Amino acid sequence: MDKVGVGFIGSGFVSEIHAESFSRMHNAEIRAVASPTPGNAEGFAQRHGIPKHFTEYQELLELPEIDMVVLALPNYLHCRACCDAARAKKHIVCEKPLCTTMAEADEMIDTCRAEGVKLMYAEELCFTPKYVRAKELCDSGALGRLFRLKQCEKHDGPHMPWFWDVDLSGGGVTLDMGCHAFEYFRWMLGKPKVKSVWADMDIFVHEDKTRGDDDSLIVVEFEGGARGVAEESWAKPGGMDDRIELYGSEGVILCDLLHGSAFQTYSKQGYDYAVEKAGSTAGWSFTMYEEAWNYGFPQEMQHFVDCVLNDTEPLETGEDAREVMRIIFAAYESAGTGKRIEWPYEPPKDKTPIQMWEK
Repeated sequence: MDKVGVGFIGSGFVSEIHAESFSRMHNAEIRAVASPTPGNAEGFAQRHGIPKHFTEYQELLELPEIDMVVLALPNYLHCRACCDAARAKKHIVCEKPLCTTMAEADEMIDTCRAEGVKLMYAEELCFTPKYVRAKELCDSGALGRLFRLKQCEKHDGPHMPWFWDVDLSGGGVTLDMGCHAFEYFRWMLGKPKVKSVWADMDIFVHEDKTRGDDDSLIVVEFEGGARGVAEESWAKPGGMDDRIELYGSEGVILCDLLHGSAFQTYSKQGYDYAVEKAGSTAGWSFTMYEEAWNYGFPQEMQHFVDCVLNDTEPLETGEDAREVMRIIFAAYESAGTGKRIEWPYEPPKDKTPIQMWEK
């Protein structure tokens, strides 16, 4: 194999980003897309020059020219699609979060292992160029011993209606965006074991849309003493804000992912696009360029393609995603009980994260 044949299952916002990423590659190509909504897959295929499109993803999985699938589906559909793809002998890239229950996580991991296919977890912060460079500095000793990491991701809410429905998503902003922070902390620190999780969360702005949390603060303590502090919000207007802070015994890194890769624009009438989740472009705005590259999406997908071509272990695996799920569950349980959750900890198999918080 000298080129990986890729199939997309899902054709929404994140699939558009991933299509841009694959368009940059010489050793992979998108050969089919599936989406159950009539017309969506066809329109996506036309926009991106994809030869085949389906409303049923099972038809995509039957294609011999597909080697790897990208799952860009609502959270509650991840497990079934992943296991169907594994049984069709397709390698899998699964968007975050992995799924909605621990039973699903175990089924996905076990099925992929039994079928001999790779389950690769799409956590782009581990491929974000700025954050990769920050990790290189930390690994070189430039900051001494890391004792505190902070990651903030904030905007005014998700693109699609299903995110707001906790019966489909499994949770609110802690599930949707806290997952980024938790794996970022693990990756930065060399993936140590967790010692404890404490969280506070509430619904401050979007009571009319969701039963899920729309703003949260989570502290994750790791073996070795480092603390990761996650601030996540669906309650911040004005577009995406994504930042990290790293504190060590010998130095500090403060990194603004988006504003440092943007230019300032003033427009009376507004214009087509400034940055993800920007509600308006009229007046002053920060205008992004090369947005997908700055987030790390092309680098992430190129890594997964290389893993398939060379049969190597991915940087981010299903097992990593399962650890993230454990932290997510602990955060919701901590917020629901008002207690710090100590390790060893194993969440209930059949509950969703939001059920650990709801009274």
